[in-house]
Amino acid sequence: MDIRRSHVGTTEGHPGQGPRPVDAYTLGGEDGLAVTVWTYGAALVEVLAPDHAGRRANVVARLPDLAAYQDRARNPYVGATVGRYCRGISDGRFRLDGAEYRLDRNDGPHHMHGGTWGTDRSVWEAEADRDGGGAVLRMRLTSPDGDQGYPGELRAEAVYRVGPDRRLTIEYRATTSAPTIVGFTNHAFWNLAGSGTVDGHRLRLGARHAVAFDARLMPLAGAPVPVDGTALDFTRPRPLDHVALDNCYLLEGEGWAATLSDGRTGRVMRVYTDQPAVGVYSADHWAQRPRAGLCLETGPLPDAPNRPDYPSCRLDPGDRYRARTEYLFSDR
Repeated sequence: MDIRRSHVGTTEGHPGQGPRPVDAYTLGGEDGLAVTVWTYGAALVEVLAPDHAGRRANVVARLPDLAAYQDRARNPYVGATVGRYCRGISDGRFRLDGAEYRLDRNDGPHHMHGGTWGTDRSVWEAEADRDGGGAVLRMRLTSPDGDQGYPGELRAEAVYRVGPDRRLTIEYRATTSAPTIVGFTNHAFWNLAGSGTVDGHRLRLGARHAVAFDARLMPLAGAPVPVDGTALDFTRPRPLDHVALDNCYLLEGEGWAATLSDGRTGRVMRVYTDQPAVGVYSADHWAQRPRAGLCLETGPLPDAPNRPDYPSCRLDPGDRYRARTEYLFSDR
């Protein structure tokens, strides 16, 4: 399997990291799946997948250049590795072992997707190698103690694997120097048609409950609510035509999480994960490209640091955070 590396450009830098060169790594060959990842934000920039006629197209939304990726007004986390904690944290604060930690409030009164300068805006170190019949890209980033308000120095790793069976695997790992919280996700906007909008796609989810949100997408009190018979019910395949989604679903367990398909091209993507939830967003609020793709963000539940009734997102020294999601592509 081929591995190619090319230079993209140099970042403008930010308060926690000066200007850095950015590289693109492409894993895969000309007849199967080919995946391109940038070291900026450990971002998934391109996934070339064949349709029922063998024609390949990019099935994730991408931006035109590095300048666009660095511009938050144009880049709603497109393809990025989002952390240190993806999703929202209410009032930008949480308590751990009796101490209160105040995070960067980058979404009104709340903290969202790791803060203004989260992991999506840093350049990661990277190395690529062949792995059995596939290829693997290992990316590393150290987030210092106090970064965006988080306690502990976090050593994070994002691993992309491409297999000969049209399988893309994304793994996240992390260790910490002090008790902290962590939860990474990938924020790709999937579009199996290769262009246009997600209208025409069909979605099925392995979830019978969804989080009940307030107007700012923070969880209301109480457990996730049943979706059976509601507009949020995707327990059976449903078309996405004109359906606006921005919700988080509680998965039934580890394993299969979602199936997305496009009848026009025959492309099908099945998603498997060990995470407790999947965020589903149809990009209706992406000003420049509404409905350009569907986000399927596997990871923890929103505001879990403040919700003892949710699965824990705590990480302690000596322990290792792990999260794994697989995307299996076919043309039927």
